Amino acid sequence: MKTVSSFVEHYLKTKPFLLNSLSEGIINLTSLARNMMPEVEKQLGKDIKQGAVVMSLKRLTEELDFKINHKVIKVIKNIGEITVRSSLNDYTYAISDSILNKHAELISKINLQKDIFYTSSRGVNEINIVLSNSMDTTIEELFTGEKKIQKLKDLSSITIKLPNENVNVPGVYYYIFQRLAWEGIVLYEVISTSNEFTFLVSEQQVDIAFRVIKDLKNV
Repeated sequence: MKTVSSFVEHYLKTKPFLLNSLSEGIINLTSLARNMMPEVEKQLGKDIKQGAVVMSLKRLTEELDFKINHKVIKVIKNIGEITVRSSLNDYTYAISDSILNKHAELISKINLQKDIFYTSSRGVNEINIVLSNSMDTTIEELFTGEKKIQKLKDLSSITIKLPNENVNVPGVYYYIFQRLAWEGIVLYEVISTSNEFTFLVSEQQVDIAFRVIKDLKNV
């Protein structure tokens, strides 16, 4: 049986940006309830008092905020080292029978260089390589004959060290990416390990992205 509370809970969970704004107290519950009324009554098939929606919003906002945000914020406050690198290129190639051997040769050449940024990830059909642009000629020559899906230039990376408990707390990545989205930051790639992750942005947006991440420690 559908109730006002169950509908409001579902409504909030499908709109995470709204939930976060509610938890920060920047949305008027009465105004939100008024806007929700037509949909609430349609879903429940009967007339509903606006006050019932307001009460459900208030209770669920507090409960969901406690269940999710407090654990997430504890992790966010313990963010460790933040590393920024610039002058990067992002290459995406289709998987082939020969590409892994070429990739291994690329890594061998990278190991002979100093201060080269390199990271990669492999999907089912594609392999992605992020590399300092000083290695552009090297990778282009090595991967001759491979199907290049995309090449992005003039990017910067931000690498964030997370505390170990991040793997047991749902919503950590969402919380970070939400803040970046609010600032209009475009993420070109996201590459993660257990306790750190790296994302790529344009060099024009890296200063804003770094400020967002740094400010997270003060939430």
